[in-house]
Amino acid sequence: MRGRLDSLPKPVRWAVLALLVAGAYLLPYAADVPVLGPQLVTEGIDWASALFNVSYFVLLALGLNVVVGFAGLLDLGYVGFYAVGAYTVALLASGDSVFGTKWTWLATIPIAIAIALFSGLILGWPTLRLRGDYLAIVTLGFAEIIRITADSTPDFLRGDQGFTGIPHPPGTFSDGTPVFGVRDATPYFWLGVTIIIIVVLALRNLERSRVGRSWLAIREDEEAAEVMGVRTVKYKLWAFAIGACVGGLGGVLFAGQNGFVNSAMFQLQLSILVLAGVVMGGSGNMAGAILGGALISYIPDRLRGTQILDRDAYEYRYLLFGVIIILIMIFRPQGLIPSRRRALELKDRAREVAPQ
Repeated sequence: MRGRLDSLPKPVRWAVLALLVAGAYLLPYAADVPVLGPQLVTEGIDWASALFNVSYFVLLALGLNVVVGFAGLLDLGYVGFYAVGAYTVALLASGDSVFGTKWTWLATIPIAIAIALFSGLILGWPTLRLRGDYLAIVTLGFAEIIRITADSTPDFLRGDQGFTGIPHPPGTFSDGTPVFGVRDATPYFWLGVTIIIIVVLALRNLERSRVGRSWLAIREDEEAAEVMGVRTVKYKLWAFAIGACVGGLGGVLFAGQNGFVNSAMFQLQLSILVLAGVVMGGSGNMAGAILGGALISYIPDRLRGTQILDRDAYEYRYLLFGVIIILIMIFRPQGLIPSRRRALELKDRAREVAPQ
């Protein structure tokens, strides 16, 4: 499919991409499509809210794909950056905050992104000499530090009690009703899609730049890349910082829609789930990350309200994910939509281990 798309004239490719984007914006109306609509629409959660959940999970998957897919750095604590973004909005905008600033949601975005970037640098700098399992353990500890700090500072980050009254994004209709209210999540989904498009364009440019080529060299062989003159320290920090920015932006979007943030929302399982989405979709490929992020959000929401053995199928979501991941790793280890280079690497390795 990718080869056919690349073989098309440039105007045709742009037209296909425009149709895909238009289709994404029209997803809230999929319920009105005969036959297909009832099969797609979720039952236990309203369709617009399910689509919004998909949007911020896709953002998280895109950010983690920078660290894991582009630079080859295993990060199990990505939920920490997501929490940093959400808590920054809460501290600056909620009436429960000790600061009492009560900023608008829009005004908190640059501060949240900057703090998430700084937290990525803080995590990246002392871990640059670590690789593989050791790096994963350290990043896992970072996420747990954020959660435990929130639980142990009831006067600052407010633990399970959390922050209420976080403002929604600005905007009103002609009759004075807010665009981003509490009854309809469709505008939040459209906002999420817009942010995803901006992030994809920015990451695409980075991937094709000197930065992206340096990430690729580090992922393939860090020692060889360093010998060839790649400044590995610099570009690994870039990966952590940029991934943290995207994760923090996902937290900002979530806090603006939910209006409430507490420590229970940032469990380690979320990091594992997002990582599973990146691997399922195709590590190193943004289309794969988007698909994987969408699946890990949509499948559990689609299971809500479905009965299996007289119990809600949502309770078996982790079991189903485990089975799906095992099957994908057996039959398609490169992911559903792998990067070309990654697919070729796995094919070459399969030939090397095949009996002669």
